[in-house]
Amino acid sequence: MLVKTFGSAVFGVDALTITIEVSIGGGNKYHIVGLPDNAIKESLRRIESAIQTTGLRMPRQKIVVNLAPADIRKEGSAYDLPIAIGILAASGQLEDRLLADYFIMGELSLDGGLQPIKGALPISIQARASGFKGFILPKDNSREAAIVSELDVYGMKTLGEVIDFFNGKQQFKPVIVNTRDEFYHNVSSYEQDFADVKGQQNIKRALEIAAAGGHNLILIGPPGAGKTMLAKRLPTILPPLNLQEALETTKIHSVAGKLNALDALMTERPYRSPHHTISDMALVGGGVNPQPGEISLAHNGVLFLDELPEFKRSVLEVMRQPLEDRQVTISRARLSVAYPASFMLIASMNPCPCGFYNHPEKECICGPGIVQKYLSKISGPLLDRIDLHVEVTPVNFNELASMQTAEKSAVIRERVMSARTFQDRRFEQLQGIHYNAQMSPNMVRNICDINDAGRSLIKRAMEKLGLSARAYDRILKVSRTIADLAGSEKIELEHLAEAIHYRSLDRERWTG
Repeated sequence: MLVKTFGSAVFGVDALTITIEVSIGGGNKYHIVGLPDNAIKESLRRIESAIQTTGLRMPRQKIVVNLAPADIRKEGSAYDLPIAIGILAASGQLEDRLLADYFIMGELSLDGGLQPIKGALPISIQARASGFKGFILPKDNSREAAIVSELDVYGMKTLGEVIDFFNGKQQFKPVIVNTRDEFYHNVSSYEQDFADVKGQQNIKRALEIAAAGGHNLILIGPPGAGKTMLAKRLPTILPPLNLQEALETTKIHSVAGKLNALDALMTERPYRSPHHTISDMALVGGGVNPQPGEISLAHNGVLFLDELPEFKRSVLEVMRQPLEDRQVTISRARLSVAYPASFMLIASMNPCPCGFYNHPEKECICGPGIVQKYLSKISGPLLDRIDLHVEVTPVNFNELASMQTAEKSAVIRERVMSARTFQDRRFEQLQGIHYNAQMSPNMVRNICDINDAGRSLIKRAMEKLGLSARAYDRILKVSRTIADLAGSEKIELEHLAEAIHYRSLDRERWTG
């Protein structure tokens, strides 16, 4: 007897419908065909144990399982459940009349329990798009899958429950998640706050500008000056995720298997802070079975690279293209997948190995040329892509001991959102452009118009600092954001001057 069940394969952040065909006939061997990987080839051992634990029998006949389309590589253990259901239906131990209406995915334990899978949200989206009535999957993944409307999602704990569902022995209620309520109830609930930070008004101002325009930023300063603490609080002043961004972000984390069982929808902007020993592949994504990397997990949020010069140079260089294109394409011989990577890069670094170069009180003990060698670990092309270079100085005792309350994140966020409103109106007719940092060079020329005095100022700055054409564009973008924060239609001289001020690493005392 031939039976078909339906599942899905995830490629990038999208899914594809897979038909699992099970045929039982004469003989006594088991075969799985259709380009399965080792995890799928091993599945029959798990399936046999799970079926026997449930009190049913594994057929002692020839079983052929085909995963169609047969020319696409299938990976992972999530096909255990649809194969098991297909075997039971083909051997007459399970009713097959409802199988054509449901996607079925899940990993089986030897005792028949269902283990969580990766990519439940994109699979759920594909199930609805393909016209299926429902989706049966492990209970731990049910809330993320139930975000998709007009699809009945059933979260099951064991193989026995799935069998009872198809045999009609037990009634199950679909999981219901009100996406909008879930989103608006939890949106922007952060533990940190800028009110915790004493002093550092100039750094807070730079972070506010970065948040308002989506600009990349690097903090340079001695150890203990507060660089990491300030960076951790940046997501608290970014505009809240809108529903579309929340769905995009949730989809990526679903594919990577990073969602908690209680999470239905990600409502906070991601904040990723990988260690400096990270590999190229872990940062940009990839592997034998391509997975999203840290830059994609930071999509619509912040990627914080602490101690930037300590990262391997090759790791930093692979970020150059994603910083410009805001997506990363991973190509292999058989497939090519694209992951979105629209993130804000925030980096921090000590000015030298000892940490005290340019310190107002402590003396640097690094020898001649050591500082320059340390800074040269970060390439010019990467620094060009960072809009704001900010020096962080230590907080003095009076500021630390002050009882005066600092400005709260919510107040700063209001100003940031006001500036973003200007940008929403400016870019409303443009696809994929939402804030100033995303402007193309051609758009910069049209939108960031400056007067003769401004042109003279930026010309002197470029000649003195030896800036590249890309750095020129970055200055104009930042000055446009500063003007938006000030509520100004035009870029004034003071806006340009402040933007030029945020090019610390281009200055003579840093470049030697």
